[in-house]
Amino acid sequence: MSSAAFVFDRLAYVDRLREAGVDEKEARAHAEALDVASRDGVASKSDIDRLETKIRSDMDRLESKIDTSSANLKVEILRWMVVTQLAVGGLLFAALRFTR
Repeated sequence: MSSAAFVFDRLAYVDRLREAGVDEKEARAHAEALDVASRDGVASKSDIDRLETKIRSDMDRLESKIDTSSANLKVEILRWMVVTQLAVGGLLFAALRFTR
């Protein structure tokens, strides 16, 4: 993720740590680490826009796959219905032939 408009006052953070008894060098190291983690962990608007575009693309692709699968299933169901009707018709025809 790229840096976003996230404001972290490193100097105030170092001052607070110093007031709590942390030595200057360690306080600065903590402030630097927290600043880097904060910047790297926050998504920018462009990050979110890019992710939204990818999600929309994936959704469109999946919707297309679902439509194709649905159409294929409809054809398969129709095929089985025709075969079943022909089989039932054949059985009825055979039954009528043997009963006469």
